[in-house]
Amino acid sequence: MNLKLEDPVALVPTMGALHAGHQSLIEIAKEFTQNIVVSIFINPLQFENTNDFASYPKTVAADSKFAEESGASFVWAPTFEEIYPNEPAIISAGEIGNLFEGVHRFGHFDGVLTVVKRLFDLTSPEFAIFGEKDFQQLFLIKKMVEKLNVPVKIISAPTIRDSQGLALSSRNIRLSNSDRESALGIYQALESANSGTSVESARAKLLKEISSIPNFLMDYAELINEDTFEIATDQTQNIRAIVAGWINGIRLIDNMYMSNLGVSK
Repeated sequence: MNLKLEDPVALVPTMGALHAGHQSLIEIAKEFTQNIVVSIFINPLQFENTNDFASYPKTVAADSKFAEESGASFVWAPTFEEIYPNEPAIISAGEIGNLFEGVHRFGHFDGVLTVVKRLFDLTSPEFAIFGEKDFQQLFLIKKMVEKLNVPVKIISAPTIRDSQGLALSSRNIRLSNSDRESALGIYQALESANSGTSVESARAKLLKEISSIPNFLMDYAELINEDTFEIATDQTQNIRAIVAGWINGIRLIDNMYMSNLGVSK
């Protein structure tokens, strides 16, 4: 790929099925430059479940229009061969890549880091914007950039939620009305955890609420040190609750900074 845009470039990597959350990433990119590239590529390397890959929404034409109307300078929907012209050089996510999401999605973060590095190589952005909803992904991308000395600044974007608190996700379009009602319980569980007066009480609140969500098959619900991904204690400074699970075959993840907890609070 040979961009004809003047520097600097901001990259907003996506897998399509764009929504207001992606629009917010583009808005943040505008704070740094007017040269904004939105990539649309469903990366097979990060899907451990072939059914999940096959059913992932594919709406490139609508996505391209949405991105352009949101302020993208260039929308790029590369083929597999453009991203991986040769055997992919897999980038390991290391030990943290095997925690939480990595436990339940084997090899997922290796695939994420591999494709993100290729996108960086092909677009040479000065900035790249990623949402906090995929918090472990964001953490690992920052670590990769630091380790490999990639000349790009990673910009963190807050999670965008609908009016009832549900974190926006491309997978949400697959939720039935009843599934969506269940999914709202995730945000309520995170809010409940944030009302805790200690890590122990917050964790108990989180697990109690999560376990009561109808049709929710939990993968994990935990409080972590967001700077290390170690399990949080009352001595932890920056604490984040992270949750993931399934509702009728649809995978949902969410997280929330615990503003009422932490040694600095």
